[in-house]
Amino acid sequence: MRTEVTHDDHRDPDGQDRPTVGVEEEYLLLDPDSGLPLPRVDAVRAAAGLHPAVDHAELQHELLQAQVEIATPVCRDLAEVGGHLLRLRHALAAAAESTGCRLAACGTAPYAEAVPPAIVDAPRYHSIRRDVSRLADEALINGMHVHVAIPDPQTGVAVLNRLRGWLPVLIALSANSPLWYGSDTGFASWRTVVFGRWPISGIPPHFADAEDYRRRIDHLLAAGLIRDRGQLYWQARLSSRFPTIELRAMDVQLRADEAVMLAGLVRALVVTKLREHAAGRPLPDRTPESLHGAGWHAARYGTATTLHDPESGLARPAADLVGDMLDHLRPVLAELGDTRAVVPLVHRMLREGNGADRQRQELAAHGRSGLITMITQQSAAD
Repeated sequence: MRTEVTHDDHRDPDGQDRPTVGVEEEYLLLDPDSGLPLPRVDAVRAAAGLHPAVDHAELQHELLQAQVEIATPVCRDLAEVGGHLLRLRHALAAAAESTGCRLAACGTAPYAEAVPPAIVDAPRYHSIRRDVSRLADEALINGMHVHVAIPDPQTGVAVLNRLRGWLPVLIALSANSPLWYGSDTGFASWRTVVFGRWPISGIPPHFADAEDYRRRIDHLLAAGLIRDRGQLYWQARLSSRFPTIELRAMDVQLRADEAVMLAGLVRALVVTKLREHAAGRPLPDRTPESLHGAGWHAARYGTATTLHDPESGLARPAADLVGDMLDHLRPVLAELGDTRAVVPLVHRMLREGNGADRQRQELAAHGRSGLITMITQQSAAD
């Protein structure tokens, strides 16, 4: 779990109503035949770094040598996000091919050996391995992180509080991790379950204000419960280095256009919650146990059954709730020019299934080799 993105400046010169956005994606490196993770990140990064369209700083290590991470530059619109994701996926896929492996944008490793995977040889990662023991061995999980600019920490905390009820909906839409070590977990997002076992994880608590946020994190540091602010593994948090709010609830997406769609949903949510805060709208009255249960339910079932209303916490048909979400965000999506990049793709996902649904369908129809081919082809944006 890397600490931060490499974005230089998320401030929009035209003001906060059109905040900038940036995306991080984590990928696995798989053997093309067996689908097993291969520890080749250094070779892949070296090969991709030679590509004229790739800045080496856009490529990052993750905890394990069978993973690689990218970070887009700061973007003002979703077309930029999509262009950068396609560019980086193409370059990394070609680099992986040249080193005998394949790029895989799946939330968990569908197949893996019992032997613990190799840790990246860096002091920080070795210290994490010592601290969390077996959890590091089971960190074959890949997320998608979306950064959206905020005007100041005080406003950021207010938005963070208002986003908590929406995180389970994002988990369900993005679910792309049904398989784990060769078996079907029964969950749509097993990554959410695995990630939730790390300390200081899950849906963040409610904070009174920016000072309360800072004070509580300082206490975690003073108590030795985290080494640095990068070890706040909440599904949403404020960046400690950049003027952004970072949503980390989503599985990485098979398709680049679905990643763009989720980035658009996240930005529209942030802008909508910014405006609700400015208008003094009361916060929803959700208890911690209600939010935790809703997140677990979303990880278990995805969009297949019900989801829990962000305001009331009551269960509703998933398709109905997602439709109401689009209606809720439609004015901001239209204002930002994001409607066409978001709404049709949400409807396509509801119709065809999320990544978890499609992985299961492919495995049932074409077996292990067909599944690995589908994952790697879609990941490479072929």
